[in-house]
Amino acid sequence: MSIVLLSIAGAIVIVALASYAGFLLVKVKKQKRLIQIQQQKAIEKRNVNIFENVYTLCMAGMQQQCDLSEIVIRVYCIMDYVQGEDRIDFSVNFPAIYELYNIVKDMARGEERQKLAKQVRMKQTLERQKAEARLSNEILKELADLKERITPLNNQIPIKMM
Repeated sequence: MSIVLLSIAGAIVIVALASYAGFLLVKVKKQKRLIQIQQQKAIEKRNVNIFENVYTLCMAGMQQQCDLSEIVIRVYCIMDYVQGEDRIDFSVNFPAIYELYNIVKDMARGEERQKLAKQVRMKQTLERQKAEARLSNEILKELADLKERITPLNNQIPIKMM
């Protein structure tokens, strides 16, 4: 009789522990799902911020408020931080931007440029200006296309007014 009681008590303990383990497993799955949702929202929010900056840069480039090479470098580098499905392959979708970026990406800028010898600086300037002149029409079209492409992506996250 005592063996039967011990068996029943053991079975009750095992069922209780299994139930508690199942409860904890469900709770962990819910928590993982919430973490995924939060990460996705953070990525979307970050991407929207990036797209707003790129939109501004595209407008500045289209209005020729800055050198095209500077716009291309900034747009390309900023868009490199986009995560998820919204990433854009410039070599396929925007070949003129990609080509100018590859031409000017290794050229000295800012203080580095001032430290270069005058002849080297002039050579880089000439190379950059030739590339800009050759690609300017295509780049302006691609900046307009890029601006249109990222505009709907800016509106993905609803903003609540308080």
